[in-house]
Amino acid sequence: MRWVLMPLLLAASAAQAAPVLNPIFSDHGVLQRGRPIAIWGTAGPSERVSVSLGNATAAATADGAGAWHATLPAMPAGGPYRLTATSPSGRATANDMLVGDVWLCSGQSNMELQVSRALNSYNDAQSANDPQLRILTVPRRTSGRPQSAIAGLAWQAVTPATVGEFSAACYYMARDLRASQNVPIGAISSSWGGTQIRSWMDEASVIALGDDEARLFAMGRRDPAAANARFGEIWGAWWRARTHDATGAEPWHASDRLAWTPVPAMAYWEQWGDPRFTSFNGMVWLRKRITLTAAEAAQAATLSLGVIDELDQSFVNGVAVGNRYSWEAPRDYAVPRGVLRAGVNEVMVNIFDGSGAGGFAGPADRLRLTLADGSARPLGEGWEYSVSSVTDSPPRAPWDEALGLSAIYNGMIAPLGAYGLSGVAWYQGEADVGLPGSYADRLGAMMTTWRRQFGRPDLPFLIVSLANYGPFATRPVESGWAALREQQRLATMRDPRAALVVAMDLGERLDIHPGNKQEVGRRLARAARALAYGSPDPVGPQVARAARTPNGIIVDFSGVLGALHSWSSNFVTALELCGEAPQSCRFAQGAADGRTVRIADDGRPATRVRYGWADSPVTNLYDEAPLPVGPFEVVIN
Repeated sequence: MRWVLMPLLLAASAAQAAPVLNPIFSDHGVLQRGRPIAIWGTAGPSERVSVSLGNATAAATADGAGAWHATLPAMPAGGPYRLTATSPSGRATANDMLVGDVWLCSGQSNMELQVSRALNSYNDAQSANDPQLRILTVPRRTSGRPQSAIAGLAWQAVTPATVGEFSAACYYMARDLRASQNVPIGAISSSWGGTQIRSWMDEASVIALGDDEARLFAMGRRDPAAANARFGEIWGAWWRARTHDATGAEPWHASDRLAWTPVPAMAYWEQWGDPRFTSFNGMVWLRKRITLTAAEAAQAATLSLGVIDELDQSFVNGVAVGNRYSWEAPRDYAVPRGVLRAGVNEVMVNIFDGSGAGGFAGPADRLRLTLADGSARPLGEGWEYSVSSVTDSPPRAPWDEALGLSAIYNGMIAPLGAYGLSGVAWYQGEADVGLPGSYADRLGAMMTTWRRQFGRPDLPFLIVSLANYGPFATRPVESGWAALREQQRLATMRDPRAALVVAMDLGERLDIHPGNKQEVGRRLARAARALAYGSPDPVGPQVARAARTPNGIIVDFSGVLGALHSWSSNFVTALELCGEAPQSCRFAQGAADGRTVRIADDGRPATRVRYGWADSPVTNLYDEAPLPVGPFEVVIN
């Protein structure tokens, strides 16, 4: 009787489950004013749920899986309110809810950089005490499929104790908007350093752009072994291109070609006591051989290598079995049946470390080969190493934790559902410099996907153009950073609901993470007021066209407040004229004149004008806001 009743009791318990609000609806949250308010969560299957916020009410019925969605009518700014979801089985509550404007801030490390690391952080943190400015940081999450919730979300009011670890650029923008709009502001930071834009795009969008890695990513879900083998081929082609090794003569096929030294300790190589590794960053091969019986070799297995810092490509008997980038995640790689063999087997691990500690973290007992029958063979001793002459960072798999296709979108954006937003601030692109394909197309596709998810085809996007970083240019050069900034400019030109926020003059040549996030926030807030609040002030000067005239070349600009001025000079710096031929660009002399720049014709072929075309250009062209003219390349008509 006990076994008959148990399923019935479990079913009854599930049917009577009290409603649960999605974690994004936590105490102290902010809901978007002026638009219908979507609320969702879980309850017992088919349970009727009533939702209320102040005097506003709505009803919903949970589906067979227990998911429910309700829509409250639009409300003006106000609060605090109590949000409740009630069913016959119980009630869920979120207290101290405000209705105002919600901004989502996203991107990589320059958006992630905290207030505590920004300029003037101590004074700004001490004065941060605004109960109507609320912040929410989305924890780092990845997933192979879109998720519906993120556990542990917690809204907080801004105080000196809460603001220090929040995104600086996002906070300074939100603080400025609080002052100008005088309504509650909610700021959500969902960022991850070092990530490419493809990580923030849904899989369908990337596939639509013709990205081969999207197909490999999908294969990884269907058949991980086949996907690892295919990525191993990609990794191998990368290796051969740098070493000129013949196929079959690579280290994972012919390891005896390398010079090997015993690993002195199963720990990071900085801890080996070898002076060569005291501060070593680079690539090392590691090898371990193990003898198996015929019965053992006939099985599938799991290769456990513990934590590796930071990027590995692992092989067993020449077969690629795993690849991961992480300095904290343990490696556990499936070894398909047929890879192992009776007798001597070889595990080869290529480890690349770019900074800090490198290699196996240990301890030795974390390294083992676990066979399908449950038996395990220890792998913690007997390793050898060989330092590689290759210095390039290897390719990373499309399921990579930080750079993998769609993984961060699935884990950190999709779970936000249709949460009401006023707009999005996006600061990303450093990790895409030099990648093939059109960043403008990728950014456009991402904006389309996010607008669809958040239910706003007109959702404003504020795009921060990359700050200056890297070498100065003493002559015209090709620049990956300038090319990426140009792609950002083109993406915003195509989209009437997107604005470019120039940061090219706010960077640090030797620091990819400049501290002046106060000015980034000020410029973001200005752009937000123009796109979301109807401010007549222009977002900033943007190149409109270049034309040849009898008196030289004229470049016209839109979005100029007052007139353009060349700071500290009678002439505009960093201007170039270029012909069609490679290496034909040369510095040019130009002068600001109202909302145009006049460039003297040097009598040589010129089909393009470039401005600020360098990693760290020295520019001086501003309007009276003052806001800088950003980098550009335009054809001369």
